[in-house]
Amino acid sequence: MGDYSEIVNFIKAVYPNNDFIPLHAPVFRGKEKEYLIDTIDTTFVSSVGAYVDRFEGLMSEITKTSKAVAVVNGTAGIQIALQLVGVKTNDEVLTQALTFVATANAIAYTNAHPVFIDVDLDTMGLSPKALENFLLEYGDLREDGCYNKKSGRRIAACVPMHTFGFPVHLDEIIAICNTWKIPIVEDAAESLGSEYKNKPTGSFGNVGIFSFNGNKIVTSGGGGALVTNNIDLGERGKYLTTTAKIPHPYEYFHDEIGYNYRMPNLNAALACAQLEQLDLFLKSKRELALEYHAFFKSKGINFRTETPNSKANYWLMCVELENKSERESFLKFTNDSKVMTRPIWQLMFRLPMYKDCQKDEQKNARFLEERIVNIPSSVR
Repeated sequence: MGDYSEIVNFIKAVYPNNDFIPLHAPVFRGKEKEYLIDTIDTTFVSSVGAYVDRFEGLMSEITKTSKAVAVVNGTAGIQIALQLVGVKTNDEVLTQALTFVATANAIAYTNAHPVFIDVDLDTMGLSPKALENFLLEYGDLREDGCYNKKSGRRIAACVPMHTFGFPVHLDEIIAICNTWKIPIVEDAAESLGSEYKNKPTGSFGNVGIFSFNGNKIVTSGGGGALVTNNIDLGERGKYLTTTAKIPHPYEYFHDEIGYNYRMPNLNAALACAQLEQLDLFLKSKRELALEYHAFFKSKGINFRTETPNSKANYWLMCVELENKSERESFLKFTNDSKVMTRPIWQLMFRLPMYKDCQKDEQKNARFLEERIVNIPSSVR
């Protein structure tokens, strides 16, 4: 096993006075307690309240979109977003195998089939070239959309994911999907505050989604949001996530199957206080990324940085090691030293429920799976 003492000591110096250094801990330095107490005092602690409205307004402002909808978590956001763009039972959705399981699960919740496309080495997100190659081989463009020549199913959506907050090559993906009449649901769960060509991630697709889980750059404990520039889609998203209830002062009438995917006002209060600090969090993370980059460069280790034309939020920072053996040694040494590190996710097609899904060669995804390790990334 390699000796990574210098790395451990450096990280412990970055986060002093900690017996155990977590991967990403939430930071509460703003008005979190004030807003939570206010919520309790008003008794509006459930799914209706001023903080839900305020949260949605803040998310529209931050993402520069026309409409934001607060939801219970990012996974629910993807599920609803897929329905909004027209994904139906037995359709297919193109996405990446190198992602958190929620991306694939949300596709399955719509009774659709994920198809796994390779990622780029630089962004670790969906590869435009791999996407184009797949569609040139299997795509069948018809009047009513794109179909898969191999399965015969309609390809109803594409879901690129901004891995660890590093934006994918959006312009190319959008151009390809427009050519093939495939709507885009942008999985921006990890990329709040990231930008592509000076425009916020989440604002490029037909619908974008975000997560506010406890380990995200901004947290509401549990929560999510979907955003869009299509007001009609946004209004329908709000309607579907609030049990498809027809507005009325006191009558309860629901005219289709909806979902109780509402974010409670308590969580929205926490989220609002956190969003007020987003710029400070982004500044802290960028400063840490610069320190990490200089240190790991001196050790001959590749610290992953943002690509040209993009600005990453550096949600989870990561290093690329030489091979799987070195990765295993690094993971054991650091975790034994009470510095939490973790490997990138196992590829989705390795999981039993997705093992039979169609996929391409996955050359880059396999390469990254064996080498990428996340390191402590909390705001300081």
